[in-house]
Formats: sequence, structure tokens, C-alpha cells
Amino acid sequence: MELVTAEEMREMDQRTITSFGIPGVVLMENAGRGATRVLMEQFGDLENKKVGILAGSGNNGGDGFVIARYLFLKGVRPTVFLLTQKEKVKGDAALNLSLLAPLNIEVCEVTDTAAFQEKKADMAHQHLYVDAILGTGLNSDVRGHYKDVIAFVNEQKKNVLSVDIPSGINSNTGQVCGISINADVTVTFAFAKPGHVVFPGAQYAGKIEIIDIGIPHHIRDDVKPNHFLITDQLVRKTFPVRAPETHKGHTGHLLIIAGSPGKTGAAALTSMAALRTGAGLVTLGCPKNLNPVLESLITEGMTYPLPETKNGNLSELSFDAILNLMADKKCIAIGPGIGTDPSTKKLVRKLVEESRITMVIDADGLNCLSGHVDILKTASIPVIMTPHPGEMARLMGTDVNTIQKNRIAIAREFASTYHVYLVLKGAKTIIAHPDGRVWINQTGNPGMASAGMGDVLTGMIAGLVAQGLSPEDAAVSAVYLHGKTSDTLSEEIGPVGYLASDIVKTIPEQIRRMLALHDNENRTVFSKRLFKTRQTIDII
Repeated sequence: MELVTAEEMREMDQRTITSFGIPGVVLMENAGRGATRVLMEQFGDLENKKVGILAGSGNNGGDGFVIARYLFLKGVRPTVFLLTQKEKVKGDAALNLSLLAPLNIEVCEVTDTAAFQEKKADMAHQHLYVDAILGTGLNSDVRGHYKDVIAFVNEQKKNVLSVDIPSGINSNTGQVCGISINADVTVTFAFAKPGHVVFPGAQYAGKIEIIDIGIPHHIRDDVKPNHFLITDQLVRKTFPVRAPETHKGHTGHLLIIAGSPGKTGAAALTSMAALRTGAGLVTLGCPKNLNPVLESLITEGMTYPLPETKNGNLSELSFDAILNLMADKKCIAIGPGIGTDPSTKKLVRKLVEESRITMVIDADGLNCLSGHVDILKTASIPVIMTPHPGEMARLMGTDVNTIQKNRIAIAREFASTYHVYLVLKGAKTIIAHPDGRVWINQTGNPGMASAGMGDVLTGMIAGLVAQGLSPEDAAVSAVYLHGKTSDTLSEEIGPVGYLASDIVKTIPEQIRRMLALHDNENRTVFSKRLFKTRQTIDII
């Protein structure tokens, strides 16, 4: 499912108006009419109720004026609180503003802090609010009386419907620009925006409903959105389906390089997750002294003892043995629990430079590359990297706060610069591809904040690559399935306390549930409800 940036949406609107011939005022009419329908559906009988429409000077305000007109015709009592002077409203918005006077719809100009104080009592007496203040073009902090009005509306604890995006949210990043409307429902037009589905924007947007306003499909295809939401039906299409005669030689052999003293669990979780996801064979390369322990932990996998340092970490002397182990493998996963011994760091860097099979790098494997990320450009094979924000910050020589403020752009830039597939973990995991496309995951929950979850994801991604999925499909499918499995456990066991090992055990059942829906796929695609989590997105 496509997600469209503010810039892409403006281009689509403009092309629809200029090249396809639908006037902007018609698009605005379609938007306002659809938003009114959602408002009436979501908030019940509004006849004779007071609805305060908070409007800015732009097209977002224009949508609000259309909503006011349709509400009036349905017996609702709208009042428009215009946060600027009437003469500053231009274009199609000005036309729709002019249509309110013949209907005697009240328009109160709230042009500054003094005017806001004067009208505050009237604004407080509304039963609910429509937020049509700022729209998707915001990229700086909200200031002045706009800020005061937003804070006031949030304090009222009344239902709010936001038009396109809650005022105060950057539609491309989901970041709060100082302050934001806290909406119960957000009605957006043609496509959802990245800011609707990534945090913190997702917390403010509430339920998302998408209104078709008439953007032709060919214009969408010409603009080619680069952001996508992962859905059930997408993952079902990419997941490997086995022929009846399949045997383990057909389902891939994965090599995992993992483990160090005190971190055998990471190696075992990665190995078992790959097997549970369907990899036919798994060989775990580990420090020699840990081999007996890991043999007992992963009875269905194979282990291979490798040269180690005096501290028990993997030594760079393992390099030749690992190259030999790669010979019949489809993928190598490296990093879980390997530590950052200087010799281990040299080993990881040499493997990145010399590997001839797809590589998944996680955890300490990522930390071993800190300060040396340019060697990624020398890799001759696809590389999938799975950092959490702290690891990402170390790779880029910055801090976690910087990463979290602009997750999408940072992930895309890194993936494009270093020609890797980047899985930036966290709430709403971001998957960036070397060609600039970005996928956003919606599965998962706070119960995943527990040790070993990342090791499981690494095994799942590598296990799917071993089975023949492309790096792109493997990363997207594994991230989605990982979160979906966690959601199932959260519902069945409890919101916290389930373990990474519980995820591993539940993977096959989650795959079964996903594939069982295959027969209903066409019905699902055309259903209004695309998915249901704590946040929902509907297409109207």
C-alpha cells in the first residue's frame, strides 16, 4: 500500500488539475464531502450539535469550509473559527469561504492572541471539533495563536476529526512540530502519508480514513511513490510456497556466525528462528570452546567450531574456515553475540569484503563496522543490516535522538549511500532499499522490548533468504511476520513477559495462519479495512 509524501501529493494534485482537467475546486469538494461523511459515521447523530471548524488560510482550511457547508445541509450547527483574516484566504479556499455567507454559517475571525481570548468561551461550547488548520505542508514549529488554539482544543477532551493530518505533525516524518492536535479520527485524501503511520505521528492521528478524491491511477503511477506500508496480502504473495516433492536440499542452507562467552543464547535464538521460518539446513559457526554448549542448544542445526582469541571470541584466523563453509550456502548471518574483540572486528570487515553470498549483519556485527562503514561499498553481494537506533547511531557517528527524529530519511540515505538493505528496528520498523524505496511496518507491540528479539529477526530474515527470497522480500516479510507473531503472543499470553524463545516457537503457527488466508486474498484486497492494529486505516 502506497504512502505519499507532501511533495508527491502536491504533484499529483497539480497534474490532476492541469493535465487531466479536474479543477482544484472539484478535488476540494470531493475531499470535504468525504470528510463530512466520515464525521457523521464516526460521531453519531450530530443534528443540532455544535461543531467548531478550526480553519487556516490554505487548502486545508478550504476543506474545512466545504465540511461546514455539508454539515449545515445535514442539520448540524457549524461555526468556522478562521485563524486568519478573510482576505488572506485565496484560490479555491476563498471560493468555498464565500459560499458560507449565503447559508448564514457563522465565520469568526481569530487572527491573534487577543481575538482568541475573546472567542475562547464560544470555542469551548462546541460539542466537537474539525481540525482544518495547517495540513500536510508543515515543516516548522507551530507558533503564536495557532499554538494556543491547538493547546486549547487538546485541553477540552472532546472528539476531534483532523483534515488530512493533525495540525502540528510533519506529514513526511511524523515528528511533532512543537505541538499537535490529538485527533480521534484523521481523514486523509487519496493516500495515507508517512506521518500517519510512524511515531509519534501515529499516536496523534487516531483512526485513519482514506477518501478517494479522484486522483487518476496513471498519475499515481507517473509520480511513483517511494513509501509503502507492509500488509498481510503483500507478505502472503512473497512467502515461499513449497511443492509436494520439496526436501531440505531445496529449502536452503544457511551459515550463521555468532556467539561469544556469555552470549550463547543469541547464537541459539538466531539458529532456531531460521529453522522455524523454514530454512532447510542451518550451520552455526561459533568459538571452539562454545561448541559443546551450542550443540546441545540447537539439536536440529549443525555447529562448526572456529578458532578463537584467548578471551574466547571469534578470531580473524577463522576467516579461511568461514570462506570454506560458505561454499554450499545461500546466505550468511553474522553478528549476534559475537562481541567486539579487535580480532573479531577484523574478521567481520574481511567477511564483508570477501563474501560471495548474501549477508545479514546484526548486533555486534554492526558494532564491528563502526568507523569503517565505507567497506560496505566494496561488498560484491547484497547486504542486509538490522540496527536498532543505538547501533544506527554508532554506525553514523551521531546520537539516538538524531536517528529517532528522522528515521525514514536517515534509513533511506544510508541504504542508498552504502547500497545496502537497511532494517531500522523499533516501533514502526523502517526497511530502506538501495534504490530509495522505503517500507514501514505496522506489526509489533511494546512487549517486544525484551532481550533476544533482534536475534530472532536476524534468523528469520536469513532463513527466508536461504529459501530463495530476494533480500527485499525477505526483509519485508520477516519484519512483518516477526511483529505479527509478537502481536499474537501479546493477545494470548499477555502484553509483557513473553520471550524471544516464545516468538521462535510460535513462528510456524503464525505462518500457518497467514497462508490460511490465501484463499480470501481478493476479498481482503478490496475490503474497506486493510488492517487492524491499535491504529486503523480505512479506504472510503
